[in-house]
Amino acid sequence: MTIHIGAAPGDIAETVLLPGDPYRAKWAAETFLSDPRQVNDVRGMLGFTGTWKGNRVSIQGSGMGMPSLSIYVNELIRDYGAKTLLRIGSCGGMQEHVGLRDVILAMTASSVSTPSATILRELNFAPCADWTLLAAAARAAEGRGVAAHVGGIYSSDVFYDERPDLNEQMVRHGILGVEMEAAELYTLAARHGCRALAVLTVSDHLLDGTALPSAERERSFGDMVEIALEAAFA
Repeated sequence: MTIHIGAAPGDIAETVLLPGDPYRAKWAAETFLSDPRQVNDVRGMLGFTGTWKGNRVSIQGSGMGMPSLSIYVNELIRDYGAKTLLRIGSCGGMQEHVGLRDVILAMTASSVSTPSATILRELNFAPCADWTLLAAAARAAEGRGVAAHVGGIYSSDVFYDERPDLNEQMVRHGILGVEMEAAELYTLAARHGCRALAVLTVSDHLLDGTALPSAERERSFGDMVEIALEAAFA
């Protein structure tokens, strides 16, 4: 048990999927895992452990934003022995060729600042995904017939952004989408010698303002979860 995770020793698998929303963690566990068991409910941040095709998997909510994710990932790695961590979440598309429902596999994650910036100080560290997970996820997406894009994303530390000039530069430099957690996840994975990947579903688009209706999100998010699971155990 840690400050933020109430699981007992051995309750959490070495492979952990990290949705931001705790209720999405519950949905994913009940939908994709065999015999899921709730192992955490501290502060309402639900976590579950079960199996997928005989492989032990945990799905733990991580909250919104890099500071929240940093808490859970630090404790999962340090206290529970997590080795492979995959963020599953939504993002905003930032390129014309990236459509709603498409999946983005984040090869790199740019940011203005992360919780790790105080450690890295003047260094502009380049957070990137684990290559084995990235390649396996690309194969899994292709095998499922899911439109997937591999490239850089932007991890923002604000949700209500008032920097259209910065967004313009992200688009200009080929950034595929924006979310709020992956840069810190990749940095922590590098620090602790773990594998990490962000598998993201495009739920809205910054260029034209379109967004997925709520009724259609579950089907699209299901593809994302299965791609992450296949990548983890490829």
